[in-house]
Amino acid sequence: MDNIKDGQYRDNIRLGALVDIVQKQDQRSGDLTRGLVKRILTNSKQHPHGIKVMLDTGEVGRVKEVLPDE
Repeated sequence: MDNIKDGQYRDNIRLGALVDIVQKQDQRSGDLTRGLVKRILTNSKQHPHGIKVMLDTGEVGRVKEVLPDE
């Protein structure tokens, strides 16, 4: 769990970063989707539910965790 960053802060998220997101339809279940950030969709520096991003697969959701580079 070392180097895992909080997805609430835009500064923690970089294009190409490996992240776990929760998609809109998974908010109740809390199911996470892992992928690489293609676009950062939230403009503000911080969001209480996580910064919204688009993954390289086209899936959109709010970042829960930014994972360390392998």
